[in-house]
Amino acid sequence: MKVKPAEIPSILKSLSPNIRAVLVFGRDEGLARERADTISKQIAPDLSDPFQVAKPSTAEIKETPSLLLDEVSAISMMGGRRLVRVDGAGNETTPAAKLVLESEMGDGLLVMTGGDLKGTSSLRKLLEGAKNGLAIPCYEDSTQDLMGLIHTMLSEVGLGATQDAVSYLVENLGSDRMVSRGEIEKLIIYKGTGTGQVTLADAEACVGDTAALGINQIAEAVTGGDLVRLEKLMERARTSGENAIAILRTLQNRVMRLHLARGFMDQGMSVGEAVGKLRPPVFFSEKPRFQQELSRWPTKKLERALEILMEAELDCKTTGNPADVICARALLSIAKAAR
Repeated sequence: MKVKPAEIPSILKSLSPNIRAVLVFGRDEGLARERADTISKQIAPDLSDPFQVAKPSTAEIKETPSLLLDEVSAISMMGGRRLVRVDGAGNETTPAAKLVLESEMGDGLLVMTGGDLKGTSSLRKLLEGAKNGLAIPCYEDSTQDLMGLIHTMLSEVGLGATQDAVSYLVENLGSDRMVSRGEIEKLIIYKGTGTGQVTLADAEACVGDTAALGINQIAEAVTGGDLVRLEKLMERARTSGENAIAILRTLQNRVMRLHLARGFMDQGMSVGEAVGKLRPPVFFSEKPRFQQELSRWPTKKLERALEILMEAELDCKTTGNPADVICARALLSIAKAAR
């Protein structure tokens, strides 16, 4: 079955016993792993338990398609349902997964994680069309997703957060769920559990030197037309191995926020009113820079910048040319337009 976003929380809480196979896939591999682990732990609380958990490789499955059904059908030595976990599943796993879904042998659960499987993927189509299977998509955290993650993780340990701290974290956390969770956990250790509010100073102390912050600085340099700073930041990003797609998407997010604010201005709002309408709010120390950039970015120019970024991301994925070169060319083009 094809799972809708609104259905995911209930599945993560309690999976129907009629489900024999689950595929968790998407561009956000960290979120996919997190959701797959949550579902898996409903069957096997200890995922390292060799008596209850089987982890065949994709190479083994491709060589022997019946292996998955054999594992799902096997009786757990410790009692209860058996878990079969396959990470990095792709179309080569389809024949084996089909055997599991079509058979009634055993009561084990098959949980698979996959990457960015397209709609034409045979594995994805198999799980989406099966009554006893689930296909759960995982895409990069939106602003609302990040805010929810921050508040949830902090509240679990008795902490709150000021609005400035939350805005700062949303701006500087990455799009990968596992990376974001790791940064928040680092913040919790720094602050200590049950010790009141996380302040802006706390957030800056823990997240100020992350890769996400560096990528945000690149985005600021581009929309600000600061070519000298952009060149230095891009060189630093290149030597540290930053992902070109992550850089492009971070810049896309900034340009979209500028575009939204510009739309409010086109409706008659002042610069301050337009920026004040954005959610999450623009970080207070960044407001002067953001408002200044709005004056140099008319709506049509912002729309063209978004086109350049989307074309660059597509080229990175399809042409086979060096992604860092494609990314740098797009960023320089937009930065020059800002000047």
